[in-house]
Amino acid sequence: MIRMDAVFSTKVKGLQSAPARLSPPVPAHRARSCSIRSPRYVSHTIERAALGTETDSPAHSYNVRARATLILAGFFLAACASSAADDAAVAGETVVTEFNAPVAQSTGHYGYGKDASPAEVAGWDIDIRPDGLGLPPGSATPEDGEMMYEDKCALCHGSFGEGVGRYPVLAGGEGTLTEPRPEKTVGSFWPYASTLWDYINRAMPFAEPESLSDEEVYAITAYVLYLNDLVDYEFELNQDNLAAIEMPNKDGFFFDDRPDVLNELCMSNCKDPATITITSEPTLTDEPEPEAASTAVVEMSPGESTYQQACAMCHAAGVADAPILGEQAAWAERIALGRDALISSSINGKGFMPPKGGQTQLSDDDVTAAVDFMIERTAN
Repeated sequence: MIRMDAVFSTKVKGLQSAPARLSPPVPAHRARSCSIRSPRYVSHTIERAALGTETDSPAHSYNVRARATLILAGFFLAACASSAADDAAVAGETVVTEFNAPVAQSTGHYGYGKDASPAEVAGWDIDIRPDGLGLPPGSATPEDGEMMYEDKCALCHGSFGEGVGRYPVLAGGEGTLTEPRPEKTVGSFWPYASTLWDYINRAMPFAEPESLSDEEVYAITAYVLYLNDLVDYEFELNQDNLAAIEMPNKDGFFFDDRPDVLNELCMSNCKDPATITITSEPTLTDEPEPEAASTAVVEMSPGESTYQQACAMCHAAGVADAPILGEQAAWAERIALGRDALISSSINGKGFMPPKGGQTQLSDDDVTAAVDFMIERTAN
């Protein structure tokens, strides 16, 4: 190991200097570091050793200073390289630096992942409690939400909340919960108005969840409450009064505190297992073995798969006057326009039909395959 406090002689252009010391001896606890005195101090020491005597020549002084700086850099690099090599050779010891030092982890994390930041937590913490905690600022009336509902919700839920096809009914159903086939709507079944705001905010519209602004959610929530005769048309819904709206079935839900088992939990002086007897045995009967079910898997064609994903929501039930798959009379006029026209309207959207059925991640080839499937199914 080269020590920076070693005594050496400097030769510059044949000049022999007196011995010079770069720095005091390095203490034992700093023997592995590469620390020296300030470069300016060491450079001045080398310069004095190189000159030996005073000189009045500026050019001569400049040249000596330059050479002294090069000498300083060479010794500094050699010392660092030698120090690192010697340290690593000590009994297989690993040299720990700022680049390979282990990163401290919180207990229980097993060295994986990191704590979620407040911003990341806020992105998931969007639930609304029955008492209104979590509602963002905002306000709207049923009048504000009427056209929004018609544009974004009526396609599936009907203009009056009556439901289209097999989509959920939102309004009505009062007094049916005790009947054999109750109609569970927002007005007849849901216990809290906050649930309506929360669900619309999270999951609606069906093809574009979480696309509504807070003001739009307030407006559509107010209109659905109006459809159930729970608020007036001019009522202004906001974060302060939503939780105060009493739903007709608010008392129909309760906390079930009944135990899961009937026997008491035994922790001491328990019954001796040897005294427990079996009072009945299962009766075995000889039943014919069921026929082996077919393991054949019927795979969908790419076109049918895309149809089920993006098109069946409307074309299976005729939502918004969409022609039902297989009904030749409903498809005749559209097929007469030609295959290219059908593909173009399916990709770009037309009327109530959004581009690519709302599944914008689909490729044009996927949509084309779905159109061909519907044409073929209708023709047959």
